[in-house]
Amino acid sequence: MLRGQQSTGLATGFFPGRGETVSHREEFTVFEQADPVVDLDEQVKQQPRYHVILWNDEDHTYEYVIKMMRALFGHSVDQGYELASQVDRQGQAICLTTTMEHAELKRDQIHAFGSDSLIGRCQGAMSASIEPEC
Repeated sequence: MLRGQQSTGLATGFFPGRGETVSHREEFTVFEQADPVVDLDEQVKQQPRYHVILWNDEDHTYEYVIKMMRALFGHSVDQGYELASQVDRQGQAICLTTTMEHAELKRDQIHAFGSDSLIGRCQGAMSASIEPEC
């Protein structure tokens, strides 16, 4: 809610083309914003978060995983290596935890990343899924 109060003041303007400052009196309205009404009982609701999970297979190299993690998630080479190693050892790794829409986007980007050119039998991208964060 805005409250207005009539006031008279001196307005000044500079005109660069003429190199001069001009002042004149004018009437204007000054608005002040009223304090917002806040319901302290109302809690901020956060969107549920989802894990983007990368699944292991035998058709992709560490180099492929590192390259994909850098391109899609902005991970460093070391972070990419850690994820590749975790996928290799444990069969899966969480790449990112985020909102559902963002998780779906990242899963789809993994699926669209393409095949690993270093392995001839590779038929396509790695598998990924999303799961709610517990």
